[in-house]
Amino acid sequence: MQIRGRTAAQAMRADRGAEVASARIGGVARHQMGPLASANGRNDKSQATGDAAVANDIGKLQTIWKRVALRLRAEIGEDLYTSWFTRMEVFGLDVETVVMSVPTRFLRSWIQSHYRERLLKLWHAEIEDITDIEIRVRTVGTPMRPVVVRTEAATSSRAPAEGEVEPPACASDLSAERGSPLDRAMTFETFVVGRSNGLAHAAASRVAEAAPGALVSFNPLYIHSPSGLGKTHLLQAIAWRVRTRTPSRRILYLTAERFMYHFVAAIKAKDMLAFKDFFQGVDVLLIDDFQFLQGRSMQQEFCHTFNSLVDSKRQVIIAGDLPPAQLESIDDRTRSRLAGGLVVDIEPAELDLRRAILKMRLDDARKRECTIDIDDDVLDYVANKIQSGGRELEGALTRIVANQQLVQVRMTVDMAAQALRDLVRPSDSRRIKIDDILRVVGRHYNVAKSDLLSPRRARSIVRPRQIGMYLAKAMTTRSLPEIGRRFGGRDHSTVLHAIRKIDELAKQDEKLAREIELLMRLLDQ
Repeated sequence: MQIRGRTAAQAMRADRGAEVASARIGGVARHQMGPLASANGRNDKSQATGDAAVANDIGKLQTIWKRVALRLRAEIGEDLYTSWFTRMEVFGLDVETVVMSVPTRFLRSWIQSHYRERLLKLWHAEIEDITDIEIRVRTVGTPMRPVVVRTEAATSSRAPAEGEVEPPACASDLSAERGSPLDRAMTFETFVVGRSNGLAHAAASRVAEAAPGALVSFNPLYIHSPSGLGKTHLLQAIAWRVRTRTPSRRILYLTAERFMYHFVAAIKAKDMLAFKDFFQGVDVLLIDDFQFLQGRSMQQEFCHTFNSLVDSKRQVIIAGDLPPAQLESIDDRTRSRLAGGLVVDIEPAELDLRRAILKMRLDDARKRECTIDIDDDVLDYVANKIQSGGRELEGALTRIVANQQLVQVRMTVDMAAQALRDLVRPSDSRRIKIDDILRVVGRHYNVAKSDLLSPRRARSIVRPRQIGMYLAKAMTTRSLPEIGRRFGGRDHSTVLHAIRKIDELAKQDEKLAREIELLMRLLDQ
């Protein structure tokens, strides 16, 4: 068996330089493995002994993979695990990279696009030194790859695997040292732009394209939205773009949880000075899931780091589920400083954007697997039925593609509905009440329920009242007279006028149309 131009026996009998590299694997082993295979330059070891050591190490990796697989099954559920991971096997360990294998290119592409980061986190929990995961396609008869140690020579001559994007060389990239992993699929090129995320995309692009040392237009940049709408994608896209344009800049992308981990580790090691110095050397700091930053001392330390970077004109980009003003667990000083930069939100994706996301993802899948046969009306069905974030859209498309590939027939809308039956709620699964509409509309427009039901004719009350009547007709089975009675005893002609008025305005006013779509989603949750 060849390994990068060398046989397994040659890899196991590498020179002393590889033996030094093998000592790093010994550090990995202290977690649960025991020593893994090391390069042995001595000629007194027989081939049989080397093969036995390789088999032993593969056995240890397979044991660890079983634990990872059990945790993965518990996290994603039995159906998804059975669909995607039952045929995945551990292939080997290449210093800090665990190598997995699957039988088809289609499986590799989808797992790499949608589950790579989750797999990496689970492996990292078992072996601390693992910082990357590689997924390969195995062929019939391909033997298990032994655990090898990558020497400097092998590293420099390594060619990218099929389908792998080679990142630009960047010796000062801090993500590999202490940051969270970057997903190669999350770039500006793969981010689909629409009305709901256009401002956030434009702001992220401006930050990513800024020249080093140039006066930053807005610092910090704070992006907020509910989960699954693209915050993480934009943060990682910024990191990749900065790496490509200016490899010398020191970039650090990490989650709030990862920041807290380093903070606690520094306290335990009684080395807070090194912790502070590390973050002071960052040129671009990207913090994800900021709402999870907990603890007074933790927040104070973050505030010091944040202030120091912003004051020295280093760029800070933060993403969270809520705007700064609603972060109740964050102290007032930090909230104020965050609000002092540019705060942009990403709204739930509109129908056209959902269609565009599905179309791009399907085109990408077809480039990898030409046998995918799905009609546009199926995409329209998915876009209309799955109204949450991009992750849910991609998950639905993954399920449809998998079904089509397994049965090898053209996917129809009826087949798609059957495949997504547990993801799509029936239209009558939750009965909307007019009281719900009054509550949601009143809260959205900051109008009291009593005012909505009153005879007052102020514009700030009339428009929300008309929108409420429109929603009542669209989302309930109530008749016009019934709706009129529930809205303060109004005549059915008044209700009909309100419905026609809002319907006409929504066709002309894009902002109003988006507000109505948002209110419908809030009521449907």
